[in-house]
Amino acid sequence: MVHNVALVLGGGGAAGNAWEIGVIAGLAEAGLDMTEAADLVVGTSAGATAAAQVRSGIPAAELLASVLSPPIQPVGQNRERPPSLPMATVFERMRAIGAAATSAADLQRAMGAFGLESDSILGPGAEQRRAMVAARLPRREWPDRPMIVVAVNAHTGELAAFDRDSGVDLVDAVTASTALPGLVPTVSINGARYIDGGVRSPDNADLASGYAHVVVLSPLGGWSGTPPEGQFEGLRRPPEWGMDLAGQVEGLRKQGSRVEVITPDADSRAAMGTNQMDLATRIPAARAGFAQGKQEATRVTFL
Repeated sequence: MVHNVALVLGGGGAAGNAWEIGVIAGLAEAGLDMTEAADLVVGTSAGATAAAQVRSGIPAAELLASVLSPPIQPVGQNRERPPSLPMATVFERMRAIGAAATSAADLQRAMGAFGLESDSILGPGAEQRRAMVAARLPRREWPDRPMIVVAVNAHTGELAAFDRDSGVDLVDAVTASTALPGLVPTVSINGARYIDGGVRSPDNADLASGYAHVVVLSPLGGWSGTPPEGQFEGLRRPPEWGMDLAGQVEGLRKQGSRVEVITPDADSRAAMGTNQMDLATRIPAARAGFAQGKQEATRVTFL
């Protein structure tokens, strides 16, 4: 194998993003700085934002500090909220789609259709949504070092792996990767529309193929079949579909990669709660991730 280290950052809402930054800062505190060690970073959904943060050149400790600092609300600025659907309704629909799907491709196409259908209501908020995503990124340009941002084509259900050579703006790529069907508009890129990369896989660890060492941070715990209580049950990944994290890790190991998977421990799961989209979970999830990262550094010994 030519390449050395890949870092895979999975999806998991606001809580998952904060937990990942916490873990990365904890690993760095213990002497394992993945912002420097990773030759490739793969980011999906909330992990796409984390990937852009990790590749920004900002030290891990400063990334954590930014998560732990509550955002300052602009004074005297009354922004109209973008159009939305009830969150409970969206996740109920996603669960129905997941229950009816007979294959990974079937699920991806159905989720894409749901996203396109929802655009009739959510579409007017597309520009505001993009601005919100851009505000979360420390840098608006693709990094020089390799990074993949994962999305799904809403029309076909096929994988879209954006990188600096794809000709796609970084903000557009991250906006697409975080476009969960029914909650935010699909994202238009070069004449096609895209949805959240987590619809293909919460982690997409298979994209680290060819790397000798792979570290996976999986906020959703690498679940297959029925995920833990929360909001993402509709994105189930039965092992027989071959798209669950365990199957992806097995495939990497068969190719010769050494893989370590870090999932939330008991304290981190408690901090993340069952509403992973709740911004109030960010600070406790980041703190729990930081504590866990310092402990996990003793296990990630091959770097």
